[in-house]
Amino acid sequence: MDHVSKKFKKGEFHDSLRDLIPAMFSRFLKNRKINPLGVNEFWALQDISFQVNKGEALGIIGANGAGKSTMLKLLSRVMKPTKGNMKVNGTLSALLEVGAGFHGDLTGRENIFLNGTILGMRKEQIRKKFDEIVDFSDLADFIDTPVKRYSSGMYARLGFSVAAHVEPEILVVDEVLSVGDYSFQNKCIAKMKSILNSGATVLFVSHNLRAVTDLCHRCILLDHGKILKDGPAIEVVRYYMNPREKTSEENEKKEAYISNVILKGERNKELLFETGEKVFLEIEVTGNVNCKNLSVTVLMKNDDNYHVFDTSTQRLDNTTFSLKPGERKKVMFEMILHLVPGTYHLGAHIYRYDIQKMYDMRLPVATIQVRSEKDVQGVVNLYPKAFIE
Repeated sequence: MDHVSKKFKKGEFHDSLRDLIPAMFSRFLKNRKINPLGVNEFWALQDISFQVNKGEALGIIGANGAGKSTMLKLLSRVMKPTKGNMKVNGTLSALLEVGAGFHGDLTGRENIFLNGTILGMRKEQIRKKFDEIVDFSDLADFIDTPVKRYSSGMYARLGFSVAAHVEPEILVVDEVLSVGDYSFQNKCIAKMKSILNSGATVLFVSHNLRAVTDLCHRCILLDHGKILKDGPAIEVVRYYMNPREKTSEENEKKEAYISNVILKGERNKELLFETGEKVFLEIEVTGNVNCKNLSVTVLMKNDDNYHVFDTSTQRLDNTTFSLKPGERKKVMFEMILHLVPGTYHLGAHIYRYDIQKMYDMRLPVATIQVRSEKDVQGVVNLYPKAFIE
């Protein structure tokens, strides 16, 4: 991509003369400003430039509305850029939406041939790979059922299975894996790694940051249609996950505030941890006035905002501390992550229990990814073992 921008229209759309005439009159009365976009337009992507080498796995991350899907649709030639130039060398297989190209009244078998043809496969290629596609999707029992009766997860299985067996030189995947179950997601990641090992290129958009760091060596962070950061995946993900610090002006208004947070694991890692690993959370607090009977609370929530855990210095050892103006103190929490795989957000408070006063509150102070070799789900990891007699 070379200085690529994409413009869209937004706002009111009038489907009757009765609505259109007042809207035009109102617009005429408004003071016109110099705006190259026009009244109802916005840049979904703006001045995007990057190059992906053959055999490279590029992750693309960012908040909703950052422009990730628009970028992939441009690369897949679903849309054309408003400005700039693009060049794609090689056959490209794109899985942009679950079930895109499927016909609801056709069976899974018929849709494999239909979707494979849309993706550029010849009929003989599809026949040759048909059994592999069905085996990968785990849908052999439903392959002759119309796909309109499939669940969203079954759509994802079949759609990814077809796209992954096209043997593309470039595979584009957009947030499809979030629909499948945990074991299927792992199977898809393994399949994409095998595609990479064959020399193909993968462009992977996902909110699953663990999957991005597992699969991709390089990552691009998009923010409001612009590239905010481009570099090694682990560094870009860490930059994205770390919250912005409060400004000094905001902190000066508080009697006491959280001035720094450091999170480390046993292996000196800061982002990716294994289930059962011990972590150390150091919270530095600073006083602006004399404060007494203070405690520091640490809490954890998962990606669904479920309250996983909380405690405080006072609740742990029944002691409090004081701060003088300009004084800093460090509080260390040691915790063991008996958690299932997932994303977790740590928060911290400065709190005084006797008068129920909150001095400062930050959530998140850190965001972490927990991994496990075992397929366990829920909230806590009970390290289960199974025995069949």
